[in-house]
Amino acid sequence: MAIWTPRTWTGLAALSGLCAVALGAFAAHGIDAPKPAEWLRTGSLYQMTHALAVLGAFALHRTGARGMGLAAGLFLGGTLLFSGSLYAMALGGPRLLGAITPLGGLAFMIGWALLAWRAFTLPATD
Repeated sequence: MAIWTPRTWTGLAALSGLCAVALGAFAAHGIDAPKPAEWLRTGSLYQMTHALAVLGAFALHRTGARGMGLAAGLFLGGTLLFSGSLYAMALGGPRLLGAITPLGGLAFMIGWALLAWRAFTLPATD
């Protein structure tokens, strides 16, 4: 049984978007301390952006564009590391978790670079 089906990718992207909205709302209405609220807003912004990027990359993957499944995976993994570490710190986790945040950013950048590289190596159709 394959686990990386359209249902799985779409479901994970949708759950990621849901979490982004919920934690962004929590930042706006449930946190008074400025720094934790900022971490929640930043994590939420990056999570929502990359939830949509997962949908786009997976849609391209479904059309046969090579490397897009990997890009989608990098976007999801980056979200866990980047946004997850910011959320954990905002909710009282140790500041040491901030050392993980750049790894998520790196995953995001590799995903975007892969997407760009594959786009520029596609055969011209116009």
